[in-house]
Amino acid sequence: MASIECRQLCRDYRRGAEIIHTLLEVDLDIAAGSFVALMGPSGSGKTTLLNLLAGIDQPTAGSIRVDGTDIARLSRSALAQWRSRQVGYIFQLYNLVPVLTAYENVELPLLLHPINARERHARVSEALEMVGLADRHSHAPRQLSGGQEQRVAIARAIVTRPSVLLADEPTGDLDRANAAQVMDLLARLNCERGQTIVMVTHDPATAASADRTVLLEKGKIVDATFQAAQP
Repeated sequence: MASIECRQLCRDYRRGAEIIHTLLEVDLDIAAGSFVALMGPSGSGKTTLLNLLAGIDQPTAGSIRVDGTDIARLSRSALAQWRSRQVGYIFQLYNLVPVLTAYENVELPLLLHPINARERHARVSEALEMVGLADRHSHAPRQLSGGQEQRVAIARAIVTRPSVLLADEPTGDLDRANAAQVMDLLARLNCERGQTIVMVTHDPATAASADRTVLLEKGKIVDATFQAAQP
């Protein structure tokens, strides 16, 4: 679990002589163990904010503290090490390596960690079991359904036991039934493991699985609403 604190967070991009203000002085607190959905129209800054939280992108100004560490001040190498230990990232289009099996795709992040083969096997098996794919470890991505591919991607994201799980439109390429399975899985990770999750989505039904929705427009937070308790 990890708490996140953003203060006066800005991200600008230059397009020729023009400066594009993607995020404008964003202040956001996310408690450890929260499940937060980022929503807003295209171009509102959702994915930019997610990439800043992941340390994939760097802010133009402001601070991002994850459990007290200001990741915006880390060197490139220190940031890469921090990201490999602390962040799991789920992509909309899975980003699985097509020539590797499900097992090998999930194992990939662990190859950057100083653990032995036995421990790697235990963690990969645990992650595949968690997402309900223990019987698909030898299957290549082309042999899996879209929903199964996304669950392999989730297993890959959680196999390092990160403190923060970030998801960019995790159900955007799935039908309603598979989307519901993926969201049930994320809700279970949040509930049973206390996993801090931040998710970008356009879908109100998907956002309803979170306990808080943060709405962005034109690079600013315009609402940050806690959901009503589910019956």
